[in-house]
Amino acid sequence: MSKPTNRRVTALIFTSLFISSAAFSQFNNVDFLRSAPADAAKFVQAYISPWANAFGAGLNGSWYNTAKPHKLGGFDVTASFNVGMVPSSAGTFDVTKIGLSSALSVTGAGSGTTSSISGPNKQGPQMAYKSGVYTLATFNTPPGTNWKYIPVPMVQVGIGLPLGTELKVRFLPKIPIRGGDVSMWGVGLMHSIMQYIPGNKLLPLDLSLFAGYTRLTANVPISLQPDGSVTQNYTTIDPLTYFSNQNLNAMVGALNISAIGSVNLKIITFYAGLGYSKTKTSVKLQGNFPSPKLYGTSVEYRDDGVRTGADFSNMNIENFSGLRANAGFRIKLAVITIFADYTRAQYNVVSTGLGISFR
Repeated sequence: MSKPTNRRVTALIFTSLFISSAAFSQFNNVDFLRSAPADAAKFVQAYISPWANAFGAGLNGSWYNTAKPHKLGGFDVTASFNVGMVPSSAGTFDVTKIGLSSALSVTGAGSGTTSSISGPNKQGPQMAYKSGVYTLATFNTPPGTNWKYIPVPMVQVGIGLPLGTELKVRFLPKIPIRGGDVSMWGVGLMHSIMQYIPGNKLLPLDLSLFAGYTRLTANVPISLQPDGSVTQNYTTIDPLTYFSNQNLNAMVGALNISAIGSVNLKIITFYAGLGYSKTKTSVKLQGNFPSPKLYGTSVEYRDDGVRTGADFSNMNIENFSGLRANAGFRIKLAVITIFADYTRAQYNVVSTGLGISFR
């Protein structure tokens, strides 16, 4: 794949994870990071989990489009496009039920229901961060994007090994995109169990076992500046430059273990898989973050109120694990393959792709 094409595919992957034009604006709306670090971490987890779930589900897609491994030395190169779908039920959550401390609460008598990142594009309830009776900061929870379909492009190579086994590899080097960067790798193995069944060459049927793992790491720049309505008494730092290094680091891992079957006809192949999938997203903050503190009866921003990313606990989103079932078809014209399938799981996925294959 040429360098310009590589960059376009990578940019699309990165855009899919947190920095599409809609998402990028959401991650500039991070006033909730002014609250206690433990509360901020809980909010981040609840807010981004729908996209993290859908993205992890998409990473588990397009590993196979037949249960027949390549012969020794055979190979394929396949470009695919997976779309993880967020259910409507994940569009909102209740901030009063995510375990926030008493220092952070909804003001007034309004509801605590707010949008997740995939939910309605409207501002949520106002929150107050307090120390005793003194209010340190107020802010509204950020709006959602109204976007429930998370695209996950993929480029993959499959290589035939001895003993009815095929190695599958996915890889993208770290590439800077829009102030951040993205990288990805994945590896999978498919092994034929049809070869152990007597008379297997008489049937147009293949059965295999598959296991694959994909990991994507992305760095997203964010920006939290001191509240202009609160007194700033910094003495050793310049707030205009000191808070310019803020970053959200996300790692998404996806595991797929499946039994695969396919019926291989002359031009078309029908295939299905049944197995177990698990995804996990880890998020951590990096950089310097301003935080208001109470000094006597005065709320101010000072040097000793600056937090670093290490002050915020790492956020682990155990997205989902459980049964995964998919079915699809592949059309092969000479060495060209075209496929499409649908995966049913906690977060469903639609996949399609195009490749070249030499058996």
